[in-house]
Parts: sequence; C-alpha cells; structure tokens
Amino acid sequence: MIRIEFLGTGTSHGIPVIGCHCPVCSSEDVHDKRYRSSILIRKGETSVVIDTGYEFRLQALRTGLDKLDAVLYTHSHSDHLMGLDDLRVFTDERKLPVYSFPSVLSSIERIFPYAFTDMPYKGVPRLERKEVAERESFSIGELEFQAIPLLHGCMRIAGYRFGSVAYFTDVSDILYEENKESFKGIKTLIIGGLRDKPHWSHFTFQQAVDNAKLIGAEKVYFTHISHATSHRDIEMRFSPYARPAYDTLVLEVDDER
Repeated sequence: MIRIEFLGTGTSHGIPVIGCHCPVCSSEDVHDKRYRSSILIRKGETSVVIDTGYEFRLQALRTGLDKLDAVLYTHSHSDHLMGLDDLRVFTDERKLPVYSFPSVLSSIERIFPYAFTDMPYKGVPRLERKEVAERESFSIGELEFQAIPLLHGCMRIAGYRFGSVAYFTDVSDILYEENKESFKGIKTLIIGGLRDKPHWSHFTFQQAVDNAKLIGAEKVYFTHISHATSHRDIEMRFSPYARPAYDTLVLEVDDER
C-alpha cells in the first residue's frame, strides 16, 4: 500500500493571496487554505517528496517529517523549488538524491550551485544529482517510479507515475500519443486544475477531467488550484469522478501497476 499526503495544493500565489479579499481568500473553510503544491509519498520505510515549494519547512513540520529518502522535481519554477535549502536537515550524514530530467536538474543547479558541490560547510544542503530520461523507470527504496514528459505551456516538464497513481501538476498537455503506453493502468490521477478560465500553461478543471478520461483514470484529484474557485464549489460540480484535493488530505492506494 502507498500512502500519499498532500503537503500543498495551491497555485504559485498560494491561498490566501497577499492583499486579496476575494471570497475564497477570505473563506473560513480550512480547505480553502492552500500552500504551494507538493506531495509526500510513503511505502514501508521509504519516504519521497515531489517538489519543495516556499512552504516546505512548514509542510514538513505540520506532517512530522523526520526522514526523507529522495526528492523528485517536476520543474524549476520557484513555487516548486524554493524550499530546497531546507533539505539541509536531511543531509547531515549523506547526500540526498534529487531526481528529474537533465534540463530540470541543470536549472536547479544554476539556482542552488552550492547544494551540488563537495563544500565542507555544514550549513548547506548536500544533494546528489540523479538524471532520469523521459519515460525511464527507477527505484527509490520500496517505491517504483516512472518519469513521464508533459507540457507546461512551452516547457517540457516531468510528471511521475508510481504504482497505479500518476502526479501531473502544472500541465497543459499530457502528450497522449507519446505517453499512451505509460498511461495504461493508471487508476488514480492527481492533476493540475487551475480554474475555469482558460490559461496558456495550465489545464482548466474541465480540461483536466477530459484528459483524465482519455487516460482512463478511475479517480481524479485536482491540485495546483487558484483562488478563483472555492473547494466547495469544485466539489459540488465535479464529484464524484473528480474532487479537489486539499492540504493534509491523505490517500491510501494500491501499489500494483
């Protein structure tokens, strides 16, 4: 069994947005309070995080994270990356592996060059670059992953499949013809659904649902949600097939592919 915890489910601004007094940002519903998007995946003794946004420290404290085996990165936009420095607490005795496509890792290394050197100073994270090719499968402890290319606007980024689950945040094209073999058997799809209004680099809720059905997913959870729509409204309109994820939501899913 694989355990998935949503550390954050918000878009790049987070919710509430600074200075905004819209109904969602002013909402008292805890489901409308969203850190930047990230998930924690656990199986047995293995713990892996996908993306480390601005609130990574707060997310880790909230869930009691005290062991981490690796980080997977989808892309190098700041809302998915800028908590990287807080990985230092997991690198006192060893380098922490970080996985993604070579282009993504090169961007991250340009932003945090000190994290990828053998600098003896102990106040910095010590990371080990782990390049994966498109659609390559790889193992981290008890977990098996496959890196699946997606489009985020004009940027080619990484989505990840593990067991019968796929995590596709910040997506505007699933590249179906390229990836259709990798999509077979996906039962639970976690996919970016930004809002109703079209966006050049993100799916709307309906586009996310349409692509989930194309893949053949049985259950869908939206993530990377903006402040344009409340949790309650999304739930009312798209459930039971698709539901809005929320911070601290936990899923337990079959690990068979």
